[in-house]
Amino acid sequence: MRFRFSLLAFLFAVNIYAQQRPKLVVGIVVDQMKMEYLYRFQNDFSANGFKRLMNEGFTYHNANFNYVPTYTAPGHASIYTGTTPSVNGIVGNEWFSRMLGKVMYCTDDAAVKILGLGSEIEGKMSPKNLLTTTITDELKLSTNFKGKVIGMSLKDRGAILPAGHFADWAFWLSNTGNFISSTFYGENLPDWVASFNAEKRCESYLKSWDLYKPIETYNESLADDNPYEGKLYGVEKPIFPYNLKAMFDKSGASVIRATPFGNNILEDFAKKAVTAEKLGQDNETDFLTISFSSTDYIGHIIGPRSIELQDTYLRLDETIADFLSFLDKSVGKGNYLVFLTADHACAENARFLSDHKYNVTNVETASIQEKLKQFSTERYGENLVLNYSNFNLFLNKQIIASKNLQLNNVKKDFIDFLMSQPQVKRVYTEEEILANSGADYFLNFIFNGYDVTQNGDLVVLDKPGYIEYGPTGSSHGTAYMYDTNVPLLFYGWKIKHGESHEKKLITQIAPTLAQKLSLTMPNGTEGEVLQEILK
Repeated sequence: MRFRFSLLAFLFAVNIYAQQRPKLVVGIVVDQMKMEYLYRFQNDFSANGFKRLMNEGFTYHNANFNYVPTYTAPGHASIYTGTTPSVNGIVGNEWFSRMLGKVMYCTDDAAVKILGLGSEIEGKMSPKNLLTTTITDELKLSTNFKGKVIGMSLKDRGAILPAGHFADWAFWLSNTGNFISSTFYGENLPDWVASFNAEKRCESYLKSWDLYKPIETYNESLADDNPYEGKLYGVEKPIFPYNLKAMFDKSGASVIRATPFGNNILEDFAKKAVTAEKLGQDNETDFLTISFSSTDYIGHIIGPRSIELQDTYLRLDETIADFLSFLDKSVGKGNYLVFLTADHACAENARFLSDHKYNVTNVETASIQEKLKQFSTERYGENLVLNYSNFNLFLNKQIIASKNLQLNNVKKDFIDFLMSQPQVKRVYTEEEILANSGADYFLNFIFNGYDVTQNGDLVVLDKPGYIEYGPTGSSHGTAYMYDTNVPLLFYGWKIKHGESHEKKLITQIAPTLAQKLSLTMPNGTEGEVLQEILK
């Protein structure tokens, strides 16, 4: 009898322990997703994708990024570290390094080698430039490295940064259509990855892209082949149907990135990972990070008002529905926790706005660079600009010193010139940024994205509506709401249905997960949590 009681007590204790954390956490990032898309396309979504997350989970309608530039790498890093680029060090997708005298990429690592089929440069990647821990790192530490962490995306940065420093694996798609990794994670690709690649699913998806639903469904978008759309991989016109086979034959497997089927192949890969790695199958919590990138490629090339983008979201909705159903069966409904957000949103095409009587336009970065060079040469007889990128201007201090010029006077001259440009609202100096008192709303964004060792002498704030990009498609990067407001949905394990319209910050996700899962918070976070998720 005593043995039976002890056994029951033990089983009860095990059950209680198991309930302290979900079996699996799935972090989903949809690259370049505006919160507005959930409103605009909601009537066309199924009941089991985005609507399931919103109707059964918790929705934050007013979740925002609080720094610039709002780009992919800083977005993923900030979601998972719970802090901004000023602390985590990922100040752009790439940035000019004054110390190296060249542009460096966010996940570059010359010390590692590629695993899998692709070019050498595609595989020389790791999280070494990420300065702080991630929530995934803290899960590894908390479980004594027993809980598995796997990150995946079509983009290297979308896989590597969320997975953190201690991940078991991060995988990304090479231009060959194969998922690859680097020797940072292991000596050889897992057998299941090699097997998946051997199936050549990429080629199987690249046949044709036609509308998923009847044409009348797409009344929330502009007409097909409008003047604000770019062209996918050299097609004559951006119109349906797309002959993906011809595009593949001409440009290779990388074509899949700019089609909705890039999201499909990533879901296939995620399912394979859950099954092969047995994620969510024991008492140690596992973490899977998934970043859907096709939305970003299509948004950039064709734009936010295109039928192509709407079709991609309608298909992604079905992809998410299918993956949730898969998790229900493989891990068990109620045993997994999902959050879905985005790494940034995006601006409207400036010429589209202009044609509707909003006095804005696009200004290409190359044009800004050329004007800066011209101004400098005319004013000083030499080009004093080292680099202009990510809204940062780097001055050549060596030449300035050699010409016996006063740096502050040079800065003032460049500020005056930049302020004469139609797109520029304000220019901040390094000194102003570092002395930020918190009173200037937009300076706060710049301060949060500024690392003194990696950013420029001057930082430019453009006016609302202007975009540093080409005439077609769209981009992002600013502190304005159209670039910062993204979805934030929580669903599953111990998540009550509800919604909030209060302004929340993306940097609150990681510390909230830490509290929810009883983990140490990532070491760079301020620790502000989303109280609604913890109730």
